[in-house]
Formats: sequence, structure tokens, C-alpha cells
Amino acid sequence: MEEIYLTPLTGSILVVLAVGSGHLFRDNWKKQEDGWQRRAWLYGVLSGGSLLTLAFVPLKF
Repeated sequence: MEEIYLTPLTGSILVVLAVGSGHLFRDNWKKQEDGWQRRAWLYGVLSGGSLLTLAFVPLKF
């Protein structure tokens, strides 16, 4: 299990992905245009998956 880790670059990319997806989720929820629920699920899963990965996979310098 020691061979699974995040590099600083990968961690940074995941932070940007989580923040961007969270922002898109919030905008999508506020506007509620046609098909908003499918997009909300997509953005929510991307954001949640990124945050869970950052929480449970160690970062190696």
C-alpha cells in the first residue's frame, strides 16, 4: 500500500478540480436551467471524489 501516493502536482490539480467543480455545482444549482440535476450530480461527484482522494491518499514530497 506504500506505493499509492499523491505528488504535490497531482494534489494541486485535485484541489483546483474540487474548487472548480464545487463552484460550477453551486452556479448550476442557483440557475436551475434545463438538465441542471444531471450536471449537478456530475459536478458534485467530481468535487466529492477529489476531496475524498485528497483526504485519504497520502501526499509524498
